This record gives sequence, C-alpha cells and structure tokens, in this order.
Amino acid sequence: MVFIQEKGEDKMKLLFKQRLFSWFDSYDIYNEYGETAYVVKGQLSWGHCLKIFDANGNEIGTVQERVLTWLPKFELYIKGEYIGCISKELTFFHPEYNIDFNGWHVEGDFFEWDYSILDGAGNCIATINKELLNWTDTYTIDVVNPHDALCALMLVLAIDAEKCSRN
Repeated sequence: MVFIQEKGEDKMKLLFKQRLFSWFDSYDIYNEYGETAYVVKGQLSWGHCLKIFDANGNEIGTVQERVLTWLPKFELYIKGEYIGCISKELTFFHPEYNIDFNGWHVEGDFFEWDYSILDGAGNCIATINKELLNWTDTYTIDVVNPHDALCALMLVLAIDAEKCSRN
C-alpha cells in the first residue's frame, strides 16, 4: 500500500467504488494512485456477507450481517477472528452507530453521505465522503493511520450495507 506523507504523519487515501454489474455487492478499493488495495466480494447468504481480499487475493476480513435483530447489526472479522460489531442506533435526525471495538464511534450528517470515525478521545481515525453524480456508490476514505485502514473499511462497508438494506 502507498502512504501519503503530510506534516510528519502517515496518511492513506482509499477510493471505494461499487461495481456496476454484479449479482452480489462487489467493490474495488483503490489507493490514491489508482492501484487496487482491496477487493470486496459479496457472498450468497441470508443477510449481507462481504469478504475482503488484499491486492494479492488473500482473504483478510469479513463483514457479516446478523439477521433477526431489531436494528441492523454487523459482525466484523479479521482473518476469521471476531473483532467486534457495529449496530445502528434508533435516532431521528442523524445516523448513529454503536461500535464495540477499539473505543471508536461514528458521527455523520443528516444525509449519511459524509461522516467521521473517531476514537474515544474524539481524535479522527478516518473521514468518509460520498462522491455524488456517479453510477454506483463511490466513497473517498481518508485514514489518518494506515494501520487502521482495514478496520475503517469494514465500518464503511457495514454502514453502506445497512443503508442499502433500508432502501
């Protein structure tokens, strides 16, 4: 992966693009140079099941929707090991999600197009912006620490899957 050096900090920019013609949710995730960083493939299952592969085709993560829950809930796995989950909270004016790992939380705008992932102290982990006027869902993900890129991507996938289920 390629990192952006800015003001003494490592940063990583990812472009998240849903594939136009696909039977299941499939996404290509590119770095800022247009190189494939991750590939996400939807699996046939009850509820969303998204498998994440690195650029070499190795499976490195899974986002699995738990079914039969009152509000949407997604379990997150890295290399088959459960790391936590994200669930939608009941709110009226802006989206809220409960995240049960790393002390992270998500804050978003009313339309759910732009949001941030923050740690428990309020420090930014990543910012996510939806690009408008595209044929498919396209997001830019700016990750402060490249080591958090996979976890941030998993949260973006879960939030996108939750929005797709609602629509």
